[in-house]
Amino acid sequence: MEEFEGLSASEVMTLEAYADTIIPGERRGPDDRAVAGAASGGGAVASGAVDLMTSPQGGLAGTLDSLVQGLNAHADDYATRTGLDADPSVPPFVALEFTDRVALARELLAPGHPEQELWVALAMFCAMAWDTGAHMHTTDAMASGHPGLTAMGFMPPEPDGVWRFRRFSYGRPLAALHPRTTPTGDPQ
Repeated sequence: MEEFEGLSASEVMTLEAYADTIIPGERRGPDDRAVAGAASGGGAVASGAVDLMTSPQGGLAGTLDSLVQGLNAHADDYATRTGLDADPSVPPFVALEFTDRVALARELLAPGHPEQELWVALAMFCAMAWDTGAHMHTTDAMASGHPGLTAMGFMPPEPDGVWRFRRFSYGRPLAALHPRTTPTGDPQ
């Protein structure tokens, strides 16, 4: 497990378990408790969700300890309500089976839940990490085989490092170029 400044190993594990609930991936090893292994390939955790959550630019880093406490309190409540016997050796949310993590996340993310905005924000960081690699430069993400960008078929840059998209995404141009458009695409 990677270390993050200001977060305990237990807090990181809880954030990873939440990220894995939002976009599942495969376990990093046989002893991985945070990543449930509910999908093949890399999910939000392998895509750097906790890196993005802890980045100063994201604005979420200062609230993560509180979010972890809240998430684990909800997990304790969920376990009590559903009659689960949670493993005390890991944080409460991590102790939930994947299907129970999903059920709890659905409750927290549901319209009308009093804390919905908090959990949606945290889920959005997981999605941003997976579908954009927002915590790193796109060329670095592509060079490292970023799981989300790779799964979506994001095209790598040309050998000179520039993206040119010579083929139109819809298979045809959407509009004719304005007659005064320069060769670099700028209007005159």
